[in-house]
Amino acid sequence: MDKIQKIKSEAQKFFEGKNSSHDWDHTERVLKLALHIGKKENADLEVIELASFLHDIAREEQNKSSGQICHAERGAFLAREILEKHGYNSEKINKIVHCIERHRFKRGLAPETLEAKILFDADKLDSIGAVGLGRAFQFAGEIGAKLHNSDVDIEKTKEYSEDDTAFREFSVKLKKVKNCIFTTEGKRIAEGRHNFMVNFFERLEKEIHGEV
Repeated sequence: MDKIQKIKSEAQKFFEGKNSSHDWDHTERVLKLALHIGKKENADLEVIELASFLHDIAREEQNKSSGQICHAERGAFLAREILEKHGYNSEKINKIVHCIERHRFKRGLAPETLEAKILFDADKLDSIGAVGLGRAFQFAGEIGAKLHNSDVDIEKTKEYSEDDTAFREFSVKLKKVKNCIFTTEGKRIAEGRHNFMVNFFERLEKEIHGEV
């Protein structure tokens, strides 16, 4: 087994027995997107592959801490330890760690390298489109939210309430994602996924009101 496969196996262990919208399936989807964009953008695919495998390994720590621990910051620390253990040089490690540190939407620290921008884009693209809506509805079901609320008042509704529907998630965050993408290929993908969501909620609104 080569080093990359060993690191993949080690990363998978962080997700065993965890039910989350950020599970190993999410990691694999991000990897596929990142490699696709990376090939288009002539990026370092080894950096992208390793950063994708490791980008969410501290997600469970963030969940358990109710957000007090930043999974991007903590994940970068853990990734550095793993990469050093497997004998990667400091230059490669720093590139991968930077990708992980800067992939989080809420941190306000923009990715600076091409590879970091690609990981950021791939991670965000998995939150929109058909997959993104599937994850949003899955989360809404887990917290007991209603199916739909087209007249949701974002200022008066709260997260983790019955009003925290997939449409609220779209209104608060998902509709803004396409404007945050860095790469040319990422922007192309985001446009299609964004339009799918808009069309979906237009259709859902009609069906909710009995239109056939």
